[in-house]
Order: sequence, then structure tokens, then C-alpha cells
Amino acid sequence: MTASRIVPVILSGGSGTRLWPVSRESFPKQLWPLVSDRTMIQETALRAAGPDFAPPIVVCNQEHRFLIAEQLRQAGIEGAQIMLEPAGRNSAPAIAAAAVLVAETDPDAVLWMMAADASIADVPALLTALGHAATAARAGRFVTFGMQPTGPETGYGYIEQGAELADAPGVFAVARFVEKPDAVTAARLIADGKHLWNSGMFVFTARTLLEELDAHAPDVLPSVRQSVAERSGDLDFIRLGVDAFKATPSISLDYAVAERTSRAAVVPAAIGWSDVGSWSALWELGAKDAAGNVTQGDVVLEEAENCYVRTDGKVTAVVGLKDLVLVVTEDAVLAMDRSKAQDVKKIVDRLKAAKRPEATAHNRGHRPWGFYESLIQGDRFQVKRIVVHPGRQLSLQSHYHRAEHWVVVNGTARVTRDKDVMILRENESVYLPLGCVHRLENPGRIPLTLIEVQSGAYLGEDDIVRLEDTYGRA
Repeated sequence: MTASRIVPVILSGGSGTRLWPVSRESFPKQLWPLVSDRTMIQETALRAAGPDFAPPIVVCNQEHRFLIAEQLRQAGIEGAQIMLEPAGRNSAPAIAAAAVLVAETDPDAVLWMMAADASIADVPALLTALGHAATAARAGRFVTFGMQPTGPETGYGYIEQGAELADAPGVFAVARFVEKPDAVTAARLIADGKHLWNSGMFVFTARTLLEELDAHAPDVLPSVRQSVAERSGDLDFIRLGVDAFKATPSISLDYAVAERTSRAAVVPAAIGWSDVGSWSALWELGAKDAAGNVTQGDVVLEEAENCYVRTDGKVTAVVGLKDLVLVVTEDAVLAMDRSKAQDVKKIVDRLKAAKRPEATAHNRGHRPWGFYESLIQGDRFQVKRIVVHPGRQLSLQSHYHRAEHWVVVNGTARVTRDKDVMILRENESVYLPLGCVHRLENPGRIPLTLIEVQSGAYLGEDDIVRLEDTYGRA
């Protein structure tokens, strides 16, 4: 009998604050192309594409659902199930929800749990390791991947490798899990040759995972089961039951099961893995020039050595500096020594404490219909650029505090203003007075770009009264 296809489960709940100012809660690192021309979540999904795999299950928060769906579509991933968490509860409840869903039709299906934001250089070696892991998983093992260490890293947990399993070649018992060590301990673990980095990837059957959660984290599964039972459809998304999921404790799969189960096994793998957890990690992964510099964007270097410099638009010049990280975005600049890469989170925490919007949100706001970005903002006025994808439309809406003027600069717009419906083309405009009911649509085949000038006493994004919405937003 042919084994059933492996079900990839991609967890996409992180915000990647150590890669600020590029990665922010509104648009985290898994949605950016950081190590290739594809985004991190596209790279992750494509590793598990092919006849041996079922369509993936992606667990994410609702704010990113349209972005993730569009990125999967662009990568050619078909049939993905996107499961929306009502609140972040760490990896154990997220993977449990996927397992409960899969177990409804095939409790013995093999699940491959992976984060959406890791980099893997050697995909063929990964798939070979996955084959060993799947064999052990079908025999009832709870399998993780142990990465061959390349140095005494203190940012990862470690796994002590035990004896090879008789019934699963290439798979070993787990002697113990080790918390993230200090530098001295990490050096000792590397030296003994028995320890591997804990990658956070796991392979098990749905049945095994649910049994182990019942045994070792009994407070997790009941509320997750209820949440899955209360799920509802929202367009192409699966909305988990809100109250039940929020009642689930926040706990990682490592703590809930991996460090407690007697069925733990590990597959050692040298696959060029990185969790891309800092700007220094991106420097290590990047293609370097003769002086050891990694650049992205419009960058000019003079006598710079071992630097990572990224700009998303502005020409950026570096002269006579070493071991620098310089990241330039439209609304923020980060400059630091590469050795301080783990301290970026401190900056984000300070910005949050000061209630600075740059801590969590980009100037560009993504929506299911396209995006907008603020160009100029002053007293009682704001100028925005709005881009609407072909065939998409904004909600039918009105505002309490502002009037708007739209000028089309590219494409074709269909505009509803109260009872009137009009077509606007390049260099044509329309005025939307305070309180009027209006809607913007792109009926064409190319992106619609317009300039919006807002004027009024209050210009916040929450001054929108939605009367009708294609995307089910309140």
C-alpha cells in the first residue's frame, strides 16, 4: 500500500522584530524576499510542493490572510488551507489545530511542521532527511530535525543525539533537549560532537501528536478541539472558533511535548539551515564582494569591509566603516555594529513604549484590494498613493470627518458617489464631499494608481464606515 502524502503545516505567526525596520507586525519577515527573489513563505511552501505532498495548511493571523493567499497564488501553490488564529498562542495550539483538522479524515497522515521564515540552502538534502523522518513518524515517533552546528551559537536550543533507531535508519533517539546555552556551555556542547541545533521543524502523524498532547499538555487539546469544531468559512479561509482558541494556554510545542515525550527522535541534517533571526544572519547568508560586504538596493561603498547594507529606495553610501549593519526604509533607518544584531528588539521595545507607529507598522498599508501609502501629511490634510489590483474593489463606505479628492494617474477607475457611477481615466479626477457614500473599483486589466488628497478635522484610518465589503471586513 502506498503511503499517504505528507501534509505540510506552515506556521506563520511571528513578527520578526530582530529584523526591524523591514520586518514589522504589519508586514513580518516571512512576507519579504530576504534571501532570494521569492518571499520566505513562498520558499517554505515550494520546498513541500510535488506529488509526495498534499496542499499545505498555513496557520496565521487574520491581518495577514490576504497577503499570504496572494503570495501562495503567485508561487503557484494551489489548494492551500489557510487557518486563521483568533489570537497568538504559540506553536503547540497552532499545530494542534491543524492536526485536529487533518485527523477528521486521516488520523494517520504524516504532518511536517515548519516555520514560514527559515532559510534552507540544500533542499535535496532536506527532502532526504524528511524521508527518514517520515518513516520514523509512521512508526509512531515524534521526530525533530537536528541541524549540524557551524559554531557555538547561543540563540538556539540544542539536542543531544542518542543511539540510532533499529527500525529507522538515519534517525536517532533523543537523549535530551538543552535550553539556549551561554557561550561557554555552547562551546562545550559543540566540542563533544553529540549535540545538534534544534531547528523547530517536526514530523509526526496527526494521531501521534494528539496522543502526546493528551498525555503531556492536557490543557491544550480540549479548547483546540472545540475551536476547530466551531470553525467557520470566510471566503477561502478557515476561521477557528474565537472564545475556545483564546482560552488555550500559550505554549510552544517544544515545551508542551518535545521535551516530555518518550517517543522523541532526531534526524541529523546538514542542509544549510538558518532561522534568519537577525541582520548578522542575513550577512552570513548573503553573497559577499571582495571586501566581505553584502548589499541590496542602491548602495555605494568606499573602503567598507564586512558590512551589510540594504536600502529600499534612497541611494545609500558607506565610507570607511567595518562590520556595519545599515538598513534604510522609507520611514526608518537602522545603523549598528553587526555584533549587536540581537539588540534590535530593544529598539523596537522602546519605540512601542513611546507609542511610535514605526515600531509595528510600515508607511505602506496592505489591503486585500492592493495597498496605500502616505506621501505628505500636514495640518488637516494628507496625500496618499493608492494602488488597486485588477478586478478588485474597496468597500462601499463613508467618512464622518474628511472629504477626498481622487486623481487617476494610471489605469481605469469605476467610482460610485452616492447615486452616480462614473468611469475615470488618466488625469481625470472626482471630488467626494464629506459624508458621501462612495466606492473605488478597478475594472481594468492593469493596476489602477491614483493620488488621494484628504482634508478634514480627523484623517485616521479608523474613520471608515463600511456599508458593504467584498472581503467580509466590519
